Amino acid sequence: MEQLLDGLVEIYGNGAGEQMARYRSTFAGFRERYGPGPVHIFRAPGRVNLIGEHTDYNHGYVLPVALDRDVLLLARPRSDGQVRLANVEADFEARSFAVSDAIPAAPSGDWSNYARGPAQELTRLRSTGSVQVQGGPVSGIDGLVSAAPPFGVPRGAGVSSSSALTVAMAVAFAHFAGWEWEGAEMARLCSDAEWYVGTRGGIMDQFIALLAQRGHALFLDCRPDADGEFRTRPIPLPAGYRLLVMDSGVRHTNTRNEFNQRVAACRAGVALLRQSMPGITHLRDVENVEWATLESQLPEAVSVAALRAEGLELGDLPNVPDDAPLRVRACCRHVWTENRRVLDTLEALGSDDIRRVGSLLDEAHASAAEDYRISTAELDVLTVAAREVDGVAGARLTGAGWGGCVIALVPEAQVAEFTAHVGQAYTRETGREATIFPCSAGPGAGLVGVVDV
Repeated sequence: MEQLLDGLVEIYGNGAGEQMARYRSTFAGFRERYGPGPVHIFRAPGRVNLIGEHTDYNHGYVLPVALDRDVLLLARPRSDGQVRLANVEADFEARSFAVSDAIPAAPSGDWSNYARGPAQELTRLRSTGSVQVQGGPVSGIDGLVSAAPPFGVPRGAGVSSSSALTVAMAVAFAHFAGWEWEGAEMARLCSDAEWYVGTRGGIMDQFIALLAQRGHALFLDCRPDADGEFRTRPIPLPAGYRLLVMDSGVRHTNTRNEFNQRVAACRAGVALLRQSMPGITHLRDVENVEWATLESQLPEAVSVAALRAEGLELGDLPNVPDDAPLRVRACCRHVWTENRRVLDTLEALGSDDIRRVGSLLDEAHASAAEDYRISTAELDVLTVAAREVDGVAGARLTGAGWGGCVIALVPEAQVAEFTAHVGQAYTRETGREATIFPCSAGPGAGLVGVVDV
């Protein structure tokens, strides 16, 4: 256990002692359910996005930060191909399924789908030979998941709890199969695996979960190069500031059709612009074209049915009704301006211009709220309250939206005052209580160790 504690210090820093109690409790739960013996410990972090919202699936730029709150997975391999899963949280019922290249899905929203997806994707990759795999077949496991507060990734809060679970499961399956993998390759696999649950997202969540470094954000260019590789760069977070996370307590469902309608609106914009700019595939392709030139070619709203009548197809879009009005112009404007804000933020961080960083965060929230329409009244209250504290650089929603969290760059000396002021203001205005905590940028996912329980 002393060796394990040393490993936890590398992951959690000063929080290792508190985490050790959580780990011990999870060990006891695994032993009670599956019996004594060796168990492998895997983890994958949640994330906040400093800036770059809804740009990743448009081949844009993002700047996420891994949380020191994570999904913990204790797992023991099985020889019969069966996956048996339990969760320390009582509202997640135990689940089981057999590993194959065609795993039947559980009902929509069921937590086990985030394990079924990577198990199926890994099995398909090996069976089709589409990648060079050094290792054996994907095995079954006995697994116990721990992601409960205060140390786990808050569910539905826009901090990527679902992707963290997918990544933890994928890393475990790959480890037991003896696969050798590198972060970018596994991130792409996990992104594909999440299509299993019906969400047409990008690759940001998976990349930060796997490539994160302590004390750094991760700049990610979501457009692969000619060899299929993605450009990444660790970015030091500003000294003297803490990234505070404010959980509104308002929850969203990540597979709701609102999210996929935003994806559809962006695809519609590309399809319409392609009529005068042949060859473009994503909004990233028009980043250097002046917005006034683009705006005149994009309708305020159009339906999927109307686009199809013009011979324009948008690809597979689950849960998007044919008659749903897609807000094409505003959604495309958000993505176009947000990509510029990410690059400007990199420049500002490099020159230690925190005031400029804060202004860009504030602009990003306004764009997400007004153009992409993913904010809520509660998130707006949190951003206003955050900016009322002296020294706060900026505040914005983070994540898919429709609830979840707001982040702010706060001087270290102001953290206590910030927490008290924002908490009181939020309760006064909404009748709710916000969970507010400083984020320490943590490392990426992987095997923590092996212990006897």
